[in-house]
This record gives sequence, C-alpha cells and structure tokens, in this order.
Amino acid sequence: MNPYYPTLFSPCKIGNVTIKNRICKAPQTTGLSHMDGSVSSRLVRCYEDLARGEVGMVIVEYAYVDRDCSKSASNQLGICDNEYIVGLGWLADTLKNLDCVPCIQIEHCGRQRFLGPPMKSASPNPWPLMYQRYGRAAIPAELTLDEIDQLVEDFGKAALRAKTAGFEVVEIHGAHGYLITNFLSPFTNQRRDWYGGSRENRFRFLEQVFTRCKEYVGEDFPIIVRLSGTDYEPDGMTIEDTIYYAQRLEALGCAAIDVSGGDHHQMVHQVTPMQLSRGHNVWAAKAIKQAVSIPVFATGSITQPDYAEEILSSGIADFISMGRPLLADPYWAKKAMEGRAEDISPCIRCNEGCLDRGNHLGKSINCTMNPTLGFEDALAIRPAEVKRRVAVAGGGPAGLKAADTAALRGHEVTLFEKRALGGYLHEASYPEFKADIRDALKYLVTQVNKHGVKVVEKEAGPEDLTGFDAVIVATGTTPAGLPVPGADSANVTLAVDALKEGGPRPDGEVVVIGGGLIGVETAVLFSQRPDTHVTILEMLPQIMNGCSDCDHIVYSEMIEQNGVTVHTGCRVTAIGPEGVTFEEKGRVQTVAADHVFLATGMKPRRALFEALQAAGVRVFNVGDSLAPGKIYDAIHTGYKAGLKV
Repeated sequence: MNPYYPTLFSPCKIGNVTIKNRICKAPQTTGLSHMDGSVSSRLVRCYEDLARGEVGMVIVEYAYVDRDCSKSASNQLGICDNEYIVGLGWLADTLKNLDCVPCIQIEHCGRQRFLGPPMKSASPNPWPLMYQRYGRAAIPAELTLDEIDQLVEDFGKAALRAKTAGFEVVEIHGAHGYLITNFLSPFTNQRRDWYGGSRENRFRFLEQVFTRCKEYVGEDFPIIVRLSGTDYEPDGMTIEDTIYYAQRLEALGCAAIDVSGGDHHQMVHQVTPMQLSRGHNVWAAKAIKQAVSIPVFATGSITQPDYAEEILSSGIADFISMGRPLLADPYWAKKAMEGRAEDISPCIRCNEGCLDRGNHLGKSINCTMNPTLGFEDALAIRPAEVKRRVAVAGGGPAGLKAADTAALRGHEVTLFEKRALGGYLHEASYPEFKADIRDALKYLVTQVNKHGVKVVEKEAGPEDLTGFDAVIVATGTTPAGLPVPGADSANVTLAVDALKEGGPRPDGEVVVIGGGLIGVETAVLFSQRPDTHVTILEMLPQIMNGCSDCDHIVYSEMIEQNGVTVHTGCRVTAIGPEGVTFEEKGRVQTVAADHVFLATGMKPRRALFEALQAAGVRVFNVGDSLAPGKIYDAIHTGYKAGLKV
C-alpha cells in the first residue's frame, strides 16, 4: 500500500486487464504524428515519458477511422487502414515494455473538423467557429443511412486494428462534440428517422458502433466509452441522457465509462481554464458512478494528487483521467507515488500551450510549464561540460526557471532578487479566479531552493555581477504609465498595485484605463465588490487583445454578469476631480471616477542587459525584459537560457 496516496496507487481492473494504479492519461491530440497520420518517433518519445512516469494506462490520442471526413486536425493519428498497424504496434509495445497499459481512442470528428470542408454530421447544423471561418461550406452534410452503416463498419475495423497492434483497451470517443455526440445530443441531432428524436433513437448510432467493435475484437477484449456528462449546450444533452447512455452501454458489455463534459463550442467546460472550479466535471462522474456498476473515470482539472486521492477514496470514481497535468509533468504519477508532490510541475490551466499556441495555430502541442514537451530529447537537461559561476538578475518566473535549469546542469548559480521570489507571479495569482498560478509560484521557488541556488536579496547592478562567467538578465518590466494631465493624482493607481495584498480597495465608481489582460482582471476583481461599478476604457477596437480564447470567453461572461461598462476605440485626454475625460468617435465625454487604475501596458527593463552587453559580458536576456509576454514566454526563455549558459 502506498503510504502517501493509497487508493490512487492501488491496482484496479478494466474488464480482464489489470492496471497497476488509478492514473490514466486522458487522450489529447498532440500533432506529433506524421502528416499522413502514421506514428512518428516524436509521438512515441512523448508517450514514452508518461510510461516511465508510472502512469497506469495511457489512452493514446484520438485516431481517425476513415479516409473520408473523420480526420479533424493536421498530423492527427490515423487508424483507418491496415498500413497503420505497424506504427501503432511500435507505440503500444513501447508502453507495454514500461509496464503501462496501452489504450487508444478511436473517433470521427463530425462537425468539428479543424481542417475545414467537407464535413459530415448527424444533421446539417455547423459548429459556429467553423461557420465563421468557412461560411456555408462549413454546414455539414447529413449522413445517409448507407454512410452510417459504413461508419459503423469503419469503427469496428479500427478497433480490430488497435487490438492487432497490441493495444489492450480501446476507447470509443462519444464526447466533446465529435460525431457520436452529434447523434447523442438533441442540440446537434435534428434527424427525423430512427437515429433522431427520442433518447433511444439518438443512442442507436453509438449502440451500433459499440456492438460492431465488440464483434470485431471479441467479448473478452475491453472497450470503454468516453461521454460528456452534459455538453453544456442550451437544449443539449443532460446528465439524465448520459446516465441512460451509460446504463445501456453497460448492458451491451462496456468495460468502463470515461466521463468528461462540454464540446468545442463550450470549450471552457471541456478544457476548463483557471477561472472555473477544479474538478469541473467530477459531479457528472459521481452521478454516473451511482447509476452503473462498471468502473467510472473522473476527469477535468484534477491537478493535484491530494484531490485525486479524495475523489477515489470517497467512491466518486474508480480512475482519474488526466490530460493537461500530465503534459505539464509526465512524471506526475512517479513523484506522487514517491511522496514528492512539491516536485510536480503544476498545470495552471492557462490553455496557452496546449490550445492557443498549439492546436489553434496548427502546431504540435506544447505547455507553459513544460518547455520540453514534444522536444523531450532536444531540450533535455544534460550536465554542463564546464561548470561555471552563473548569476541571474531577477527572481520572476523567467529568472527562477533559468536559475533552476542552470543549477541542474551543475553550475554554481547566484540569484539576485530585491523583493519576494516570484516577481509579478504574486500579482498575477492574487485574484481567487487565478489561484492556480500560486501552484506555479510555489513550485518554481521550491525547485530553486532544493537545487542549491544561492539567493541574494538585492537588485543586482553591474558592479554585483563582476566575477561571474555568465549572467542571465530577467529584470522584467515596469508599467508604461499614462502621459496625460492628472495621471499623478492621489486617486490614480497602477493596476498591478491593485493585484496584491494591501493594494487599494476603493468602492464607488472605478475606472480602469487599458483593456488588456491586466486591465480586464483588475476590472473583474473590483466589479465583484458590493457598491462598486467599473468602467473600462480601451484605445483599441476591442478589449482582451492577446488573451487566450478561454480567457476571452470567461472574462466576457464575468464582465457582463458584473455590469462592467466597456468603451473601446477611445483616447483618454485627462483625469480630474470630475472623472476621466476621453474621446470616442470624435465625441468628448467624461466618466465619473472615485478611483482610477492604469493598465496601459508594460515596458521592458533592459538597462542592465544593455550595460553588460556593452561591457562584453556573456549575457542572456529572458522573460519580460526581453519582450513583455506571458508566463509561457518567461518559463520557455528562462529554461532555454539555462540550457545555453
């Protein structure tokens, strides 16, 4: 029995397959396959770390089942032809060689086809994002009865290929707005034949797919199904629907139900950002667990082992299915098993690398907290050939990551930081709706302290850095300010000063000048206070430029719910006793302001870097002092400098 997390690290069975612990890697597309969908060395290498990291079962990312319209994204894994079996076998054997159960998810994308037209679905209603992108061409063709019959056969053959390749479990993707969900949900199924209308009819396609898969692989081979507890769509699939589907699947011989939620239209419920609760879809797993006797997977923002243990020990679910946390640290399970939870690189649910800089840009997957994802060998930490004395100026996320990386390579590292280690991570994590960032702050500081970095509590000047072999400058940014009359008034404060303990907490009329990420977060923070009304003034045509898609969705809802007034395309000209004066579409107006917060951007502090560079010092510039960015940019530039120094 594991002394730290006894339930999490107890064995459990799916059908006749024993899994050594209750941790499963949830399927997530990586974009690491070859363009034709065949297995690549990058893909195998990525999954290899998960197996070495003691994950009990890996559910390999969705694999498309036909060559017609089931492929969703570039470099997606394929299972639509026997020619894929050899590569899939390589992947399955790699996992089995490391005592990890290999499972693979098979799917048809339905109306959620990132590649664009042609698309096919249960009914001809498009995914709104695709309609915005492609117009009427994104309206999916309604599948004919003959096409449905063919797809049932395609799923069955795909399951057989998975078994032939050596996978020990197959998961059918019936969640997240893909084709099977297009049939299951009344939101996307308007058919009038025996595949539409009643709950029983909507289940028919999945029933036929599951039955055909079982016929191909045999009764003893376990097949599991992923379902959305609800798709969170208006007039969509309810938890009562999903309970019915799960019970029907159990009667058909399904080995387990993997419970998620949402679809791509309701992405914030599928890939929950930090502003929403952790364990966002665990409630659905609990409801289904009470209705079936087969194992149930809980998933969705289960980022910490304590929480995973609590879910399992309380009987809410039998397995924990994790996606993003195992991207942030593929050795999550091993560290938890060894009682080293503080060493787990935490998922902060920013969706920056795994969505916005990955799939949404048509690139392979990456991660804010794990710069090596997809580059496990190329960016691996290796001992330095020559041990050097290295100075790091600045203890924000970039400086902390750089210092830790250099120390792990064997260098003697000194870190200079005048204020508390973490830099602007303290401000960034102050609002409760951004509490996940506190995990990153704690982790980065813990690693620096563990790995012998010497910390000097002062702001480094050029004179402090003599005698070092190399210097990494991570001096961050300073607020840009606002050059208008009244900007120095007593009731005017920098927005970053509001995002911390002891910052100003005014009531009444609050004006935030600047509608970027800092401005919007400041506005949302104060709009939640009683007797406070907030106005945002932004000079660009829209607010939240550069924000992630999920941040944009969540903050837009918060702004609307809390009654924040937004003016865009406006230029502030003065701040006075009567309020803030600005021009909007050629019209001058003034909005009352008891307090004003400036969120007018940040500018890099490059003076130290430039002075050292001019003096001929071997120097690297990282994080915001290189270019103002996000935590992603700070971690990645800091890590790479630590490799180079």
